[in-house]
Amino acid sequence: QVQLVESGGGLVQPGGSLRLSCVGFGFTFSRYAMSWYRQAPGNERELVARITSTGSADYADSVKGRFTISRDNAKNTVYLQMNNLAPEDTAVYYCYLRKPSSDYWGQGTQVTVSS
Repeated sequence: QVQLVESGGGLVQPGGSLRLSCVGFGFTFSRYAMSWYRQAPGNERELVARITSTGSADYADSVKGRFTISRDNAKNTVYLQMNNLAPEDTAVYYCYLRKPSSDYWGQGTQVTVSS
């Protein structure tokens, strides 16, 4: 049974940093691309960053230069390092896996950027 478990969200001041983690269970983690999405109140869910099975990364324009996605296949974990956070980064952040048979989402972790 596939399961994605996020952690690391919280309240941070503008300009601060957070690192999100997502641990995958029930599938061969190293074989799949992994993504982070976010959804702010009243907005659609949007792609933040994606990392392929071989470690190539892509980012939304809004986070380029501030966020870094990485993975540790030995720990079945994908990370999102978020620096220089701004209030507009406030959202629930979700880990996402797409397999040929289905899509999977984590439960989400809240990130709030406020002074």
